[in-house]
Amino acid sequence: MANHKSALKRQRQSLVRRENNRAMKSRVKKAIKAINSAVEQNQVDAARAALAVAVPVIAKAGKGTIHKKNASRSISRLTRRVNAISQ
Repeated sequence: MANHKSALKRQRQSLVRRENNRAMKSRVKKAIKAINSAVEQNQVDAARAALAVAVPVIAKAGKGTIHKKNASRSISRLTRRVNAISQ
């Protein structure tokens, strides 16, 4: 347990950030699973709708929760999967 005032504050901040990061990662995973399940069932409209929801969620996570290039790569791969079943 921290004793200094600044260390106590840092501990509080890290707990808040940890919860925010966990929540954001959970939202990203759920969005990706929604796209993947729609793609596996060949539901084009559902996959496009899920992609429209997932892209901003992943992009926002790329601003600090996950690496920016990881977010970009995920968006790119998901978009390619949805486009592949659209044709």
